[in-house]
This record gives sequence, C-alpha cells and structure tokens, in this order.
Amino acid sequence: MFRGIRRKEKEIQGEQVLEILKNGEYGIFSTVSNSGYPYVIPVNYVYTNDTIYFHCALEGHKLDNITYNNKVSFCVVGDTYILSDKFSTNYDSIIVFGKATEAFDEEKNTALIKLLEKYSSDYMDKGKIYIKNAGDKTKVIKISIDYVSGKSGK
Repeated sequence: MFRGIRRKEKEIQGEQVLEILKNGEYGIFSTVSNSGYPYVIPVNYVYTNDTIYFHCALEGHKLDNITYNNKVSFCVVGDTYILSDKFSTNYDSIIVFGKATEAFDEEKNTALIKLLEKYSSDYMDKGKIYIKNAGDKTKVIKISIDYVSGKSGK
C-alpha cells in the first residue's frame, strides 16, 4: 500500500528515524480537502508514545479536512547541507502516513505538557497556567502512524 523510497542507499530506519522525529523543530502537516486539493501547513509538534501530537484552534481548514478524510501525511526535515558545487542539497527527512484524530482529556493534557516541555521548558510553571486558561480554546490532534520512511543525505 505504501511506496518505499526510491534511493535505497539513503534509507534510514529505527533509531535514526526516531531521533529525527523527536528532535525536529516543526513538521509539515498535509491533508486533502473535499474539493480534492491538498492543504499543507507547518506545525509545532511533539513525538511521544509512537504518536505525533500538535495543537490548533477549535475550527479551521485542517480540521475540516480531517473530518472529510483523516488519512494524512506529515514530513519532518532534519539536518540540511547545501552542496553548491554539485547543485544539490543533502538532507535528512522523515515522511509519516497515518490517521489524524482529536485527543481528549488526559491524553490532550499530556500532549500539551509534552509540547510545553519541547518548546518552552524554561517556562513550565507559566506554561501550565497558560494551558489551563486556554485548554477549552485549543484542540489537540494526534497522528496515529501507519507507515514511516526516512532518508539521510549524510
């Protein structure tokens, strides 16, 4: 069902894939709308318990698309090296295919705390207050991973 990467000599697996997923600064979340057009947007995310989580508003394009079709793709690009003399670029990347659904209750709160730890670890106390005050104005989406592939340019 899922196509493997074309450049097998660049394929990475296991811990290398997990490290890029854990350490990526942001991911590119991709959906398809009911008109058939793709919608792609960068999001802050956290990878934990074999799942990707990100937060968003209570309504919007990506949520409409998830309701229409919850099959999604998610891309993280790691280290990038410009090879000027070769007119090329080497980079590490991960492509995830999965299903997006909303996280609720304790799972939602845990994901928000993990996001706080990743992006604002020096402000945990203030962040927890922010989560408490904004929690009802925020959705957390989780991507349950069906397939992942990785590539390294190193």
